Amino acid sequence: MANTVIIDEIVCKGCGLCVPVCPKKILFIDRSRINGRGYNPSAVSDMSSCLACAMCATICPDSAIRVERK
Repeated sequence: MANTVIIDEIVCKGCGLCVPVCPKKILFIDRSRINGRGYNPSAVSDMSSCLACAMCATICPDSAIRVERK
């Protein structure tokens, strides 16, 4: 089983703080999606590359990201 990054798209405001802190560069702002609050949420491009370092969850000001280590 792989590590998992769970992004609460309802809460995410697409601030992008999580994107540059990811050591594997697998987070991005998904410009093709808009959440219910009118923001483009963060997304993961390659979940299998996740190290589960939780830097993204730590920096998220809205606690919209959770990391599960497997």
